[in-house]
Amino acid sequence: MEFVYVVERNRLFDLSFPHGLVSLSDQRETVNRYVERIRTHGFFVERRKAEQDSRWKQIIPYVVVKQDDRILLLERKNKQGEARLHGKRSIGVGGHVNPIDEDSQHVLAAGLHREVEEELDVGGPYQVKVAGFLNDDATDVGSVHFGMVALLTTSAPVSIRETDMMDGRLVSPQELTELHQQDPDRFETWSSLLLDRLNDVLKADLDLNAALGAAR
Repeated sequence: MEFVYVVERNRLFDLSFPHGLVSLSDQRETVNRYVERIRTHGFFVERRKAEQDSRWKQIIPYVVVKQDDRILLLERKNKQGEARLHGKRSIGVGGHVNPIDEDSQHVLAAGLHREVEEELDVGGPYQVKVAGFLNDDATDVGSVHFGMVALLTTSAPVSIRETDMMDGRLVSPQELTELHQQDPDRFETWSSLLLDRLNDVLKADLDLNAALGAAR
C-alpha cells in the first residue's frame, strides 16, 4: 500500500485555480505562498484514495533535465504504473512524495532528489533550480495532481535507470519544439503546458534549497 503527500485543494488555492505554469520569474509571491501552504497543510494519504478524490492535490516534483544545451526527452512505456500516461512523451522526471521523504526539512526537496536518483543516472554534479508550480484541472490526471517544476542542469552524462519503464534521449530545444508542433498529442499534458513556457523554465535561477528552505 502506497501513501502519497497531498494538500486539500481548498487549503492550497484561493478563490481561483491556476492553469499551466505559475512561474517564479513573474509570480514569486504566489509561488512562495504555495510553498508555505504545502509545508503547513500537507499530509499523507493512501494513493488509491487520492487518485479518486479531486478534493486532494497530490504534490509531484516534476524536473526538466538539461545537459549542457540539450534537454532530456522521455517516452513512457506500458509497464509504468499510471496507465493514463502510457506511450506519452514527457520532459518531466519525478513522481509522488512518500513517507520515506518525511525526515527531511522539506519533503518536496527529499522527494525530488529521491525520484531523480531512482529514475536517472547522472554521472557527475548537478544543480536544481525551481521554476514554479504547474496545475491543470482539465484532465483526470491533472485534477488530482499539482506539480513543483524544477530545472536540473549538468554537464555530466545522463542516462535512464528504469529502461523497462521509459526510453530517453537528449534533444535540442529547437528539436523538442518541432516534435511538439508536429504531434502535440504524443506529449503528456503537463509537458505540453511547459513547452508553451519553455523559456521561462530554462531561465529558472532560484536554488531548490533557497526556495524551500530545506537542506538536501
